[in-house]
Amino acid sequence: MDHSAPRRHRRNYNEPGHAHALTFSCYHGFSFLASERACQWLADAIEEAREQWRFDLWAYVFMPEHAHLIVHPRDLVYDIATIRRAIKSPVAWRVIRYCEQHSPQWIPRITRRRGKKIERLIWQSGGGYDRNITEPATLEKEMDYAHLNPVRRGLVERADQWRWSSAMWYLGTGIPPLIPDPIPPEWIV
Repeated sequence: MDHSAPRRHRRNYNEPGHAHALTFSCYHGFSFLASERACQWLADAIEEAREQWRFDLWAYVFMPEHAHLIVHPRDLVYDIATIRRAIKSPVAWRVIRYCEQHSPQWIPRITRRRGKKIERLIWQSGGGYDRNITEPATLEKEMDYAHLNPVRRGLVERADQWRWSSAMWYLGTGIPPLIPDPIPPEWIV
């Protein structure tokens, strides 16, 4: 394998007015987000990032080994990769520090060597999945897909029963840990 060749990165499409359905997975499918602590760290990171990088959070679901977010940048010029990093990096840092202090048996499992570089990973390499959303019908489908993840997996019977999801907000059955931002009328089917 030629380590001197430049790595190909997935292209991001930072189009004004688009929303983004983001999915990112835990390293090796580990269930880091099965922990309330890690989910709260992710929620905190999203709150900080949405203020700093000016995006609305329209929907979310944290599954044990991955997360779905639907975000809408408020600025005409933005970088979705920067937004993703602002969300994922603080969580990775906190989980790694926690493992070092309280669960050192995890350190070898999250450590990998790339050439001469040693890395500790919480998130799967790469940016994850990013789908630009331009139509209200697509937004509705992406929200339904995300919200129904826990149901399809048999973790709950109804989407609004999953704690780390915005489904309860939209169904009016509770207040989730992260309150979604209002979706503008032009985005509603």
